Amino acid sequence: MRSLERHRDVGAYALGVLDEAEAFRFEDHLMECPQCAAQVTEFGPTARQMMLYRRATPRSVHPFAGPGPRMLDKLLAEVAVRHRAARRRMMFALAASVVIALVGPAVAMMAGGDDAEDAVRVTATDEKSGVWAQVTIEDEVWGSDIELKVKDGAGPRDCRLIAVGHDGSEQTVTSWNVPLHDARPNTMQGGTAYHPEEVARFELRTAEGEHLVTLPSTS
Repeated sequence: MRSLERHRDVGAYALGVLDEAEAFRFEDHLMECPQCAAQVTEFGPTARQMMLYRRATPRSVHPFAGPGPRMLDKLLAEVAVRHRAARRRMMFALAASVVIALVGPAVAMMAGGDDAEDAVRVTATDEKSGVWAQVTIEDEVWGSDIELKVKDGAGPRDCRLIAVGHDGSEQTVTSWNVPLHDARPNTMQGGTAYHPEEVARFELRTAEGEHLVTLPSTS
């Protein structure tokens, strides 16, 4: 019966409305259930549209109120602006790659600056746990694309990266398993529906909730 309940949690997990404990338990189920993993992916476009709606809706507006034409126009305009910016970055990257191929390595160092301007990076080490972490966050239309690097020699243990919003809400960015006594850096990719300015801090925790390290807000 509990397995069937886990299947029903897929929508709530994809939309980020499960509490932290339920999200941890569902992620364990997700690792063993290809069907739920596929359904979480299918919920991606819906979750992104809901986040766009939430960002454009004042707190005083009832969550089930129908969007008016002006709000829809604003959402469409925001998506169009971000798409144009993404296309410009792609064209700049293509042009830079052509120049690099023709001119050589000296230009490659100069071209790398554009990506650094789009992404923000924060680093922290916790004196008590000894865990070092680095988060690189890049704003996207649907939220934030996040790269995490971790050095943790206290394994084996299951860990989570949690994004904490300014309103106190939380979303799990990614999860991983720390190998036994392996302090080499591990790199993981993840994402959150929060935009960078909506994040108060990032926290690394074990699956049991033990705090490992806090990274300050990037905004």
